[in-house]
Parts: sequence; structure tokens; C-alpha cells
Amino acid sequence: MPAHANGARGDDERPTEVPGPLGRPITLESLPPPDTRRWVVRRKAEVIAAIRGGLLTAAEACARYRLSPEELELWQESIDRAGVPGLRVTRIQLYRDYPLKPAAPRVERTEPAHRDLSRPWSI
Repeated sequence: MPAHANGARGDDERPTEVPGPLGRPITLESLPPPDTRRWVVRRKAEVIAAIRGGLLTAAEACARYRLSPEELELWQESIDRAGVPGLRVTRIQLYRDYPLKPAAPRVERTEPAHRDLSRPWSI
């Protein structure tokens, strides 16, 4: 299928390539594979650049990569707020899939704890 001077495909006028986050052009073929499981910053940024450049839609990206619309929206908000470095995984994201443990009950002490100061390692 012939490409037009603006880099668009003839069928639906989408571009065949868009500028990537590192300045190099990205195409549908150069995007991360659909079975990607490890989402590093560069891969997330490439998907966002492809969506914003019109290479694929957000719905197509969600279907292709099995992402929720909320997760994709979070990536877009992160890149808008802090640029590509904003796509790094944070501690909260690392633990988001684990159930929260109930907080241990607090014990109120009525008298100060006694410490043996004669031994250097007493706690």
C-alpha cells in the first residue's frame, strides 16, 4: 500500500510512522510485541507516542497489549506531568497487586520503657 508524502497510509489516512520518544521514527512493526510482559519506560513511551501520533488508537493499544483503559490513562497522565521519567515504576505501583495487611494494634505504654545503659547494644 503506497504511503503519501505526509507518511500516511492510503486506506485510512493514518501515518505509517511517527516520531518516537528518543527521536527515531516508530512504526507498528517497531512497537513492542503484543505479548510484552515487562513494561520499561521506553516501551511505555513508545506506545504513548504511537497513540498521540495517530499510529494506533487508545482502544487498539489496550486490546493489543491487554491493558486497562485506566492503566493507559495513567501512563498518559504520568508523561504529561513529569515527562518520560514519570513513567518509572514507583513503590506504590510495585505493591499494588498485593493485599494490604491490617495495621497492628497500637499499644499505649503508661511508663517509659527501661533500657539497660550499662550494655552498649541494649535496646
